[in-house]
Amino acid sequence: GSSMEALRAAGRAVLRSPRLARHGLGLRRRRKLPESWADMQEPLLEGMCFTLKYLGMTLVEKPKGEDMAAAAIRRIVATARVGARKFQKVILTVSPRGISLQDADTKEMVENVSIYRISYCTTDKLQNKVFAYVAQSQESGALECHAFLSPKKKIAQAVTLTVAQAFQMALDLWEATHAGR
Repeated sequence: GSSMEALRAAGRAVLRSPRLARHGLGLRRRRKLPESWADMQEPLLEGMCFTLKYLGMTLVEKPKGEDMAAAAIRRIVATARVGARKFQKVILTVSPRGISLQDADTKEMVENVSIYRISYCTTDKLQNKVFAYVAQSQESGALECHAFLSPKKKIAQAVTLTVAQAFQMALDLWEATHAGR
């Protein structure tokens, strides 16, 4: 359907602008939104779903940064390789409200992360099928980096772009509601 098309377009847009994927989320206004932006808005409001494997989590010192994220992903992947367990398959849903995680088999809600707690997201340059985000834990306030394995590099990039667009949309919605004040 059209949302698959939008996803493919999103994947292509990220391939054209690796800087966006690398730097993750700067909340600066991007001068030119990708052509797929209009198509993305509708499905994004409802939430875009991706089925990924959860690799794990590690605590980090900084809310954002390419090197910080790369080091965190290395730690998570190294730990994941040691444990011979099967990874939890999750449905990650991205919307302007944030990211929600659901167990793919049991459909049980694993976590709901508000967009305001997410400080960074990236597709790793070396482990290019890995998508990761950094968010502040609601319980402890600690900064956590969560990493996921996607079936294809393009999907990992599409998740990153979708989160970036969810941020932009949340910002637009926020500005729209505060404009009249």
